Amino acid sequence: MKLAASRMEGIETSDIRKLNEMAPEGSINLGIGEPDFQPPKIAKDAIKKAVDDGMNKYSPVIGIPQLREALAEKLHKYNKKLTKENVLLTVGAAEALYACAGAFYDVGDEVLVPDPGFVYYAPHAKLMGAKPVSYVLRYENEFRPNIDEIAKKITKKTKAIILNSPSNPTGSVLSKKDVDEITKLAKENDILIISDEVYDEIIYPDGGNKHESFLSKIDDYEKIVYISSFSKTYAMTGWRLGYAVGSKTCMDVLRRMHYYIVASPPTPMQYSALAMLKAPQDSVNEMVSEFRKRRDYTVKRLNEIEGFKCLMPKGTFYAFPAYKFKKEIKSWDLAVNLLQHKVIVTPGSAFGSAGEGHIRISYANSLENIEKGLDALEKGIKQYM
Repeated sequence: MKLAASRMEGIETSDIRKLNEMAPEGSINLGIGEPDFQPPKIAKDAIKKAVDDGMNKYSPVIGIPQLREALAEKLHKYNKKLTKENVLLTVGAAEALYACAGAFYDVGDEVLVPDPGFVYYAPHAKLMGAKPVSYVLRYENEFRPNIDEIAKKITKKTKAIILNSPSNPTGSVLSKKDVDEITKLAKENDILIISDEVYDEIIYPDGGNKHESFLSKIDDYEKIVYISSFSKTYAMTGWRLGYAVGSKTCMDVLRRMHYYIVASPPTPMQYSALAMLKAPQDSVNEMVSEFRKRRDYTVKRLNEIEGFKCLMPKGTFYAFPAYKFKKEIKSWDLAVNLLQHKVIVTPGSAFGSAGEGHIRISYANSLENIEKGLDALEKGIKQYM
């Protein structure tokens, strides 16, 4: 009898992890998916106090009520009717995404996923016996979805659509029109919307740019689940605390799945997150301001390198340049070859077939390292020119 379940066939470690493991010591990491900042002092002091005060036991399954209430209040900027009953705390956004897959996908269902898109979406569908169906995000459309193309992908088997704005890996954001039209399409076809908005606080207000959330739509359509976390906003990636928000109907189903995955979210981290929500958000504003400087440099520099063209990201800390050289090379091979020059980038193909011909550059690194990393990249691609 074989050891691995059949559902594990085709489930591999992401190319992001593979490249990090392959990288020689001393490489400059422009592939990393986490802020290079530390959690704010308020957060660190609060977690220490929680531990010292004995907050080390299981929390309620859905999270401590004070934090759920504070999150609902924070999210009133998207929907003023939200209460703590709409909020579920999870072990990172990753668990929230997996819990959604387990709670809502049946064997044989189809799930619409962005391509290029975050590496968890398609594997989660496959693990539940569902079929991921890609909808393409194109450079020419600023990596925003084409609603007509999505409509043509919908069948009687379509159970859900996953959206991600701001987008990892592209840095694109959805417009209000996008959110309106996708919600209308989902409602007409009775499709669940899973909206991954973990980067919603890392937005660059160029030309009035702002975040549009699907939470604004749950009063009109209850089959919406919003997912976010504290990881990116407060540089707490290792603390593993996220949350899902939606109608009470959706949250009841999700809560039951969540319980049988992790029982409850980590208790001390919840008290730290609560302290951060109550504190001034200076650390977030300072981090985003620094990311903006790095973004501007990264995009300008990429567009100056022969063979590259890069859109200006409107959110996240990623750039997703397209490349075209005289000698063709797949993005995986390009990323592997650049390791010889001690710079780590992420191949666009890691995010789906439509990501081929691109690489993802993370500017969650110092300006000095970004400059050195792009110097190494420019040197490394000369063999293809």
